[in-house]
Amino acid sequence: MNEHEFELSLQMDNLAKRNIALIISTAETFLVKGLASKLTEIGVEVNYSTTKIKQIKEFAEEADYYIFYMDESVKELADVMVFLNDICTEKEKKMILIGTRIEYEAVMTNLIEKNVLQWFERPLDMNVFIQRMQDYLDDAAVEARKKVILIVDDDVTYMRTIAEWLKDIYRVGMANSGAQAIAWLAKNKADLILLDYEMPITSGPQVLEMLKSEASTNSIPVMFLTGKGDRQSIMNVLSLKPADYLLKSIDRKTLRLKLEKYFLSKRVK
Repeated sequence: MNEHEFELSLQMDNLAKRNIALIISTAETFLVKGLASKLTEIGVEVNYSTTKIKQIKEFAEEADYYIFYMDESVKELADVMVFLNDICTEKEKKMILIGTRIEYEAVMTNLIEKNVLQWFERPLDMNVFIQRMQDYLDDAAVEARKKVILIVDDDVTYMRTIAEWLKDIYRVGMANSGAQAIAWLAKNKADLILLDYEMPITSGPQVLEMLKSEASTNSIPVMFLTGKGDRQSIMNVLSLKPADYLLKSIDRKTLRLKLEKYFLSKRVK
């Protein structure tokens, strides 16, 4: 896992918290104030900034996404758009653009398409805009209800495979070492950890010991992932009293079924 992929993993929990918007425009016009009012009505916390980079910086970190209300002056704001594009890329945030097609085409010369969540043409249909924003919030609420699983494994290819198998059912974080796992857990919560037993440098049992020694992580259930299926190896794994163990040869269907049964059993209790 490279540094960029790890940062994406650290940002995973933010996907379920899209409820703070920063509206950016050259002036806080009547329409901009109306936009803010409508967003507040559906539960979005709204901040406002002019197109001055210094002011945008005051709110940029807190905001989950940026709503840019464009006007004809946007052609002169290349430095602002580059700044917003960079922060969207770095922090995995999104922009929503409101403006004419000419304004949209102008700003897109400085924006990466993946950083733009949607463009709404002006004059703005407020009802359509608010409905779309409500859809975003609803999607985030569904995402927030998913169980969170952290996969810890030095075999990046295997870890990515497991993540792909699970990502449509669970929110999935990844870490390729014990140190990265601890760093991830410092910023995110987990309902379950799938932990490689045979990692180099810091082994799975050592990572489990670290987790048990911290009040913030000692109650997180851990399932060991092991490539060894002989009786003695399994006994060694079970002696550490994990929630369960999974052989790395497990297939997609069996893994998903095991996890489903595990979370169901916790819910019943």
